[in-house]
Amino acid sequence: MTSTTTHKPPPTQQELFRFLEDRFVCAQACTECARATARRASFVDPDGSADDAVARRKGILCAEVCDATCRLLSEQAPQDEAALRVQLEWCRTVCLETAQILDDHLGAEDASKACRECAQACADFIRTMGTPGAVRDGGG
Repeated sequence: MTSTTTHKPPPTQQELFRFLEDRFVCAQACTECARATARRASFVDPDGSADDAVARRKGILCAEVCDATCRLLSEQAPQDEAALRVQLEWCRTVCLETAQILDDHLGAEDASKACRECAQACADFIRTMGTPGAVRDGGG
């Protein structure tokens, strides 16, 4: 008895375009978030309050995670889907946490907005990856 339930049909051209578009949008959002949070962290006084120190550290972490995610998304080599999902989920979580922290800081509105947009782009791309038959090799 042979089973064909484990074989997925190749992605349609529309699924491929959506996958690549969401991947690009996510990478672009990660880049913008990394810039915004790094810039914001550079404005925070290193000798400021405990809240300022948390915002600065979280901003730096967010910039690093977003930068690493963007680099991963930009690779042309085939990638492990599970590892990519973990990186995207980590990025999404850090961005949301950072946005919440930045909400309480004057002048951090742009960085907070960039964090939320990046988190949404990561979530959208994760959903695209879940599409049956979606391309998962990172090529393009």
